Amino acid sequence: MTIKFGSFDGVCSTAALVICPLLGSSGEGVEPTCYSRNVQIGSTLIFQPSTSFVHIVAIIMTAIMIYHIRSKYTAVGRKEIVMFFWMYMVIELLAMFLDSGIIPTANVSYPWFAAVYTGLVAAAYCCLLVNGFVGFQFAEDGTPLSLWLLRISCFVIFGGSFFISIATFKSFVSFSPTKTTALFVIYLIWPIFCVATYTISQLILVFRTLDDRWPLGDIIFGIAFYAIAQVLLFAFSITICNAIKHYLDGLFFFTLCVLLSVMMVYKYWDSITREDLEFSVGSKAAVWEVKDPLLMASATAPGGDYEEDASSFHAGAASLVGGVSGTQYYGGKAGYGAQGGYSQGGYGGARRAYPPTSDGY
Repeated sequence: MTIKFGSFDGVCSTAALVICPLLGSSGEGVEPTCYSRNVQIGSTLIFQPSTSFVHIVAIIMTAIMIYHIRSKYTAVGRKEIVMFFWMYMVIELLAMFLDSGIIPTANVSYPWFAAVYTGLVAAAYCCLLVNGFVGFQFAEDGTPLSLWLLRISCFVIFGGSFFISIATFKSFVSFSPTKTTALFVIYLIWPIFCVATYTISQLILVFRTLDDRWPLGDIIFGIAFYAIAQVLLFAFSITICNAIKHYLDGLFFFTLCVLLSVMMVYKYWDSITREDLEFSVGSKAAVWEVKDPLLMASATAPGGDYEEDASSFHAGAASLVGGVSGTQYYGGKAGYGAQGGYSQGGYGGARRAYPPTSDGY
């Protein structure tokens, strides 16, 4: 394949991209040399069935990753990184409809959906780029300044990419399907720039800030999957397609490897963030264990060794952290006293055993 800067002729003749049916001088798009077989379900013809299956898997896996990210309530950059995964999920949903032909290329709405798809791809890479600098705390993560900086950046990139795409597809202003330099930059050059910048920023963060070097493995695997995806799509798609007799093509492996690289982004973020359990909200309700010392025969027996029984009571029936034991409710000096405050054996403090009081307790 010969790639010429600003031209999609060589790219689209190798890879069946979403935008390829809308480009080219013939007005009928650029058809790939070899592409995956179609499947007819009822009266509907499904293009790229294997790739569509990967899109569905990607949506499910992204939903699982979003759930786990949202469950880490106090992790650094949680609100920023989750936006990237939401955008990736929407991109996969659109790609499933566009790649499969559920939205036909001849439909008048196809260029608009393809323009939205192109804008979202560019915005998702921008989101990843901005997330690369969240760990440096130029702006406190989770604050309105940090979140709106991310949102405005992504919106500007989305708006510019959407306009360039639809103008190229519809021949607006000075754009046309044969003048694709701007579209070439935002579709192929911009993602590589964002991934390279994000990788370099995270390497600096790991070496300068973290003591653990294990996150480097996640970065290496993520970059490896992303590079393999590009090579399989743009260099070996035709070879793979011919070797497997049109059952699969490079787009299938590209989509799969991009999913794996996105999963490595999640794995890397999860490995460098630690949740502050003191302020987190668990999914399980706390268990409060309170036992009445009046029900313990050894504690109420006259002349009994209360010191020994009390110590065994605390060893066997102590409440969880944050709980209140029976001694704190019924002990003479432990618990909430007449002064209106917790004594030395009270809430969260060191527990002590006290002798029985004169009134029988």
